[in-house]
Amino acid sequence: MSQPPESPTPLRPPAVPLITHDPYFSVWSFADRLTDAWPRHWTGANQGLCGLLRVDGRAYRYAGAWGECPPLEQTGLAVQPTQTIYRFAGGGVRLTLMFTTPALPQDLALLSRPATYVTFKIEASDGRAHRVAVYLDATADWTVDHPGQKVEWSRYRQPGLSLLRMGSRDQLVLGRSGDNLRIDWGHLYLAVPEQPGAGDALGDADVLRCAFARRGKLPAADNLHMPRPAREDWPGLAATFDLGRLAPGQAQSRYLIVAYDDQFGIEYFQRRLPPYWRTSGMDAGQMLAAAARQYPRLVRRCAAFDRRLMADLAAAGGPAYARLCALAYRQCLAAHKLVADVDGAPLYFSKENFSNGCIATVDVTYPSAPFFLLFNPDLLKAQLTPILAYAAGPRWPFAFAPHDLGQYPLANGQVYGGGERSQRDQMPVEECGNMLLLVAALAQADGDARYARPWWAVLRQWARYLLDKGFDPENQLCTDDFAGHLAHNANLSIKAILALGAYARLCRMEGLEAEARRYQAAARRWVKRWMKQARDGDHYRLTLDRPGTWSQKYNLIWDRLLNLHLFPPQVAQRETRFYLGRLTRFGLPLDSRQTYTKLDWSVWSACLTNHRPVFEAMIGALYEWAHTTPSRVPLTDWHETRDGRQVGFQARSVVGGIFIKLLLDRPRAASWSARP
Repeated sequence: MSQPPESPTPLRPPAVPLITHDPYFSVWSFADRLTDAWPRHWTGANQGLCGLLRVDGRAYRYAGAWGECPPLEQTGLAVQPTQTIYRFAGGGVRLTLMFTTPALPQDLALLSRPATYVTFKIEASDGRAHRVAVYLDATADWTVDHPGQKVEWSRYRQPGLSLLRMGSRDQLVLGRSGDNLRIDWGHLYLAVPEQPGAGDALGDADVLRCAFARRGKLPAADNLHMPRPAREDWPGLAATFDLGRLAPGQAQSRYLIVAYDDQFGIEYFQRRLPPYWRTSGMDAGQMLAAAARQYPRLVRRCAAFDRRLMADLAAAGGPAYARLCALAYRQCLAAHKLVADVDGAPLYFSKENFSNGCIATVDVTYPSAPFFLLFNPDLLKAQLTPILAYAAGPRWPFAFAPHDLGQYPLANGQVYGGGERSQRDQMPVEECGNMLLLVAALAQADGDARYARPWWAVLRQWARYLLDKGFDPENQLCTDDFAGHLAHNANLSIKAILALGAYARLCRMEGLEAEARRYQAAARRWVKRWMKQARDGDHYRLTLDRPGTWSQKYNLIWDRLLNLHLFPPQVAQRETRFYLGRLTRFGLPLDSRQTYTKLDWSVWSACLTNHRPVFEAMIGALYEWAHTTPSRVPLTDWHETRDGRQVGFQARSVVGGIFIKLLLDRPRAASWSARP
């Protein structure tokens, strides 16, 4: 049985978040050192980012794989919820490089602002004075899906700010949908606030880098040979800061902003919706000017947020748990897009990254929900409202809840399985249960069921469907659809039982006492029946009819989360004791059919009881996996427990589910979910 160390080794992330905002604007380092390889989009496509430091006339590299300069020694890396901090040393100076994304969930305008601060702090460290300059560029591959697409660029100046801009020539706004795609509309910005020694240029990446490395200056004129394919000499946006002479022990700081304005983010039933930050009436230039003005305050605010959150995570689940959550934090948010509906209301759409590219997938929202219930339940409402509106409208023909709204970024109707045409490969019990549990969780967070009222007809319809079909599910898919169809699924049966209890809670909150009693009584009868049919000696079965099997009963956590008190405590106690006997170095298998596991479900299973040794043992195995996995990608939620390798999925929002331990720590959770 794997045990976490008292002070775990600093986490070596499988991939490091650098600039992470939404499914298109999402840049990571897939390497141990920032100089080992080019940063990449979460899909694995290169996103050129080159950083150089010039000390006393000699150039070193701190970011990217440009081979003309030697790398600085990377002496440190810390991934915090809103910040990634690298430390380097060389040439007698120390460089601290900080990527700050103000992803603060209760400030929707700020959360949706597609701007990351890149801060450079440089200190003379060897007792001598040094002349120092720093350089950063971003290349055209950020703005296209494939490097053969043509790009154009320009520059603008406004008071206190120089703006370099690049985008595709053709600007096919919301022109297609898919999974393994990059954006090819909108514009990448490098915003350089007015600071001592600042300079910038547009041109071929090698020319810009060589000019800085050899002379410490950028070309005097921009390269205007455009449009041209992104791969033709890799046009780039570059900024420099000449810090002059640093005295012994002296430190100086500079910063710039990397941003992406997509103008329209989502198509929602043929309506093109803008990013939420545009509801203020700002354009890109005004947004970047505001970001520059707010830089000192926001960097301090993010640092304070990170310190407080890491302390609470460690208190709730230990230091290993806190570090896993820090790595998951921006990934969860960056797998969504926050847009404004025609009336200005926020709508929040997930992308099912490296799964099938679906948008607003209900069984992706379900595992990520603990994150949003913890930090801002209004963001969960913004995810559920489009689904509820779709199900309540004339397009959706079935008595059960839909699976999705389309394929990202086009939310024009379900595409999974039989879509709107047939019940083939649908997930009826899964999605009905998910929606009822999530709406009940929102009612618990709000203290009333007002959010549910406009959708009561479909909620009642789904409860009736579960009452008819939920206890012993037919041969169908559940959220673990990669494992195939399964009849008599015991864990899915738990979801249906708890969803009936959740609906009874909603009815009681709305004064519908007779209906509440009916569904509460059905749920209690089903619990007794389930315990009898699923029992298999010292654990409970994978399916109600198959002895000698087992599975993680992660859905049972909602009994604790919603305080339903339907299942007696010994059910969870018996299950978790059984799990410990099957825990491997890299985690607990999902069930008896295979040796792979799921990150989100494993943390839920670890929380089924309040027994800290069980939680620490299971988190210890997951920490060991994240620290040593050979699969260098943004957190996968599906890996092998035998060797730690990725099976599938990466960069998905479901990792937000691991915040469930802090959510269950109700006194601490209350301080995070309190409305501002």
